[in-house]
Amino acid sequence: MMNEALSYFLYLFGLLYQAIAPCSVPELLPANTVNHQQYLGKWFFIAAVSRKEAHIQKFKALDNILFTMEEPANDTLLLRGLMRMGDNCINQTWTYHLHPDRDDLELEGRPQRRNLLWSGKWANCADCIIFQESEPPLKETDTEDSLSRFMLYARQNDVEPEVVKTFLKNSACHNRLANVRLPQTKEFCI
Repeated sequence: MMNEALSYFLYLFGLLYQAIAPCSVPELLPANTVNHQQYLGKWFFIAAVSRKEAHIQKFKALDNILFTMEEPANDTLLLRGLMRMGDNCINQTWTYHLHPDRDDLELEGRPQRRNLLWSGKWANCADCIIFQESEPPLKETDTEDSLSRFMLYARQNDVEPEVVKTFLKNSACHNRLANVRLPQTKEFCI
């Protein structure tokens, strides 16, 4: 009985708090209308957040990641990732397709995955971008996506600590408490 009363109290407190100090919402950059040229070039992976630890687990084995975004053809973006794992460099490439009727990017080979771009202003960073990956629930009876994570990228690898702090704070407000920041203690792969 006491637990139930406490649960209701916390729920009501949460609603009241949301009314007084609502969570900020990131600004969507629709892939079908945004100027892609401004996002081409090098990007450093800084941090990732999710509601579930499993959605960001693979990043915890990495020291750093450097991405290069290219546009080899109209309506196609190529993302090349150079990932440092221990003393090894891992090369990976992803191809994204742009569709005039969709605000997300379609990852080649994974049409069910939604890939959204968000403004870095949500992390208080003009030279940042936030990339969201989500996949629908595995079963119709599941209520949560089978994948849901936000990743913070910056043009420079040495962003101010306040940027990451803001990104984590805004994410936590949306119940994305699992997070990882890459240590970047080793040389970046080239």
